[in-house]
Amino acid sequence: MATGNARGIVLLAHGSRDERWREPIEAVAARVTALDPQARVVCAYMELAAPDLRTAAAALVASGAKVVRVVPLFLGMGKHAREDLPVQVETLRQAWPQVDFQLAGIVGEEPELVDLLARIASKS
Repeated sequence: MATGNARGIVLLAHGSRDERWREPIEAVAARVTALDPQARVVCAYMELAAPDLRTAAAALVASGAKVVRVVPLFLGMGKHAREDLPVQVETLRQAWPQVDFQLAGIVGEEPELVDLLARIASKS
């Protein structure tokens, strides 16, 4: 990743104490990296696992990211996505005003994911 013009992506998930829980999140990160090798992709967690969003964002900023897209890997609009996350992203904007922090919609509201889940559920 080139310093100064880099783009970062934070895949933000809930978190769990069970280390195996991270595997699908890290698999998504690996796939995003394969699809977009110019972006730096990191995982972060709301609770119960590290790194948290601020730590992940700090690493991206330290590596030169000028744009950081936060992608919430939540299936539904719960309290974390509705209340906690917007406050955390605003705190990042205040801490690093030179960085464009973008908050994506939660993945569970994306029509492509709804369709994929329906296709998986209807397999025989």
